[in-house]
Amino acid sequence: MEYMTESQVKSTNTILCCRCGTPIEPNPTNTCVACLRGQIDITEGIPKQAVLYFCRKCERYLQPPATWISAQLESRELLTVCLKRLKGLAKVNLVDAGFIWTEPHSQRVKVKLSVQKEVMNGAVLQQVFVVEFVVNSQICEDCQRVEAKDYWKAVVQVRQKTEHKKTFFYLEQLILKHKAHSNTVNIKPIYGGLDFFYATQQDARKLTDFLSTYVPCKCQLAKELVSHDPHNNTYNYKYTFSVEIVPLCKDNIVCLPKKVAQSLGNINPLCICNKVTQTIHLIDPNTLQVAELSGTVFWRTPFRILCGPKQLIEYMVMQVDYIADKDRPHRVPASTKHVLADLWVARMSDLGVNDQQYHCRTHLGHLLKVGDSVMGFDFTNANLNHKEFEQIKSEKVPDVIVVKKVFDTSKRIRKRKWKLKHLNDDAAMETASMERDYNEFLEDLEEDPSVRQNVNIYLDRNKLAVDTDDTDDEGVPQISLQEMLEDLHIAEDATGEDGADMIE
Repeated sequence: MEYMTESQVKSTNTILCCRCGTPIEPNPTNTCVACLRGQIDITEGIPKQAVLYFCRKCERYLQPPATWISAQLESRELLTVCLKRLKGLAKVNLVDAGFIWTEPHSQRVKVKLSVQKEVMNGAVLQQVFVVEFVVNSQICEDCQRVEAKDYWKAVVQVRQKTEHKKTFFYLEQLILKHKAHSNTVNIKPIYGGLDFFYATQQDARKLTDFLSTYVPCKCQLAKELVSHDPHNNTYNYKYTFSVEIVPLCKDNIVCLPKKVAQSLGNINPLCICNKVTQTIHLIDPNTLQVAELSGTVFWRTPFRILCGPKQLIEYMVMQVDYIADKDRPHRVPASTKHVLADLWVARMSDLGVNDQQYHCRTHLGHLLKVGDSVMGFDFTNANLNHKEFEQIKSEKVPDVIVVKKVFDTSKRIRKRKWKLKHLNDDAAMETASMERDYNEFLEDLEEDPSVRQNVNIYLDRNKLAVDTDDTDDEGVPQISLQEMLEDLHIAEDATGEDGADMIE
């Protein structure tokens, strides 16, 4: 008895293809794979080309039917979007899917798919094919509303009751540095402040929290019913956030209420507002005592300023007598950045007319010398209608309160080698008063290093070639080159690639 070898057994288990006669292993169709694929196409109902809709503004893809999602190239999220665009894919069994590399700027996305499907007599056929997606640009509904600039659900109304706009110039730089305007639909300047429009209430609340962090203010919320669906019990509101900044600014002279002065270490009610950050910084020019007033305390007992920068008069320093530390009143806490001095000043308008001089004490002894010009408020000829000021005894009211030293404005502008950015690059100063307020804001940045910590200051190469041989303006506050940033512009070249260009 002879046994058949294994090769002989395999050879006897083959049959001929019913179409081409090729020896094959038996299968339910008795047809080879090549003939079966030529006869049956399991990918017949699946499109080989499709379209992807991409929003260039928010960089999102449209996922049917009306959902926009963020996805990177060759990511899992983008693959999900591509597969949902193929309608006939549900009739087959998807085995594998992956991207085929394409050039990023070609606006083409290719996906390689492996599918299986049961064909005649229970046979399972697997096939690999490529689907090419064309990326078309289409702006989404959210971006359409933003571009229209008339759609909003929340508005933040920022107001301050002052005679100038220096506070809003400072807020503009804060917003630019921290990019707090990234989700803003529109920004409109209004008399007395700014209006920020947002598409969602959450974005508007982020701005109010941001403002509360950097400036003392109070916020109130109001909402208006736009529509109501009684079947689903849904309400559509428009929200209004009213943000009011304290009406105190740098170089304001204030007269504190008696209770507030006692709560601040029994400070003299007549004070100068040194600066405004998260709190209001006050200094007593007679004793160098300093105090910080929070926005909460101010709104609990609000008060008006005694005079602003527009009510100041220019004086000339006739004599300066510095007061030693042992002779000055010791009040705690006291400023270590200022020097107490006795001043004899005369009004600029009186020079050559009379020799009348006024005596006062000042905290600017470290800056002043004989012949300097200062700005101060004249109490001898002032007619004030102020409740707190009327309660102060006349012998405690000085003749003059000196607020700041005056430098040559033309030289400061000529030697200013830096610049600031704006929310609107094409915006120009509407009035002469606004331009004057902006120049005063730039001078405040030069004089106070603590204020410009929150401001991005850029090097202006167009002003580097100015004449620097003048020495008659020594002591003028300036910003060092170490504090300036290089202005970098990202622009597209002719080939469509991004390039970085420095301002020359």
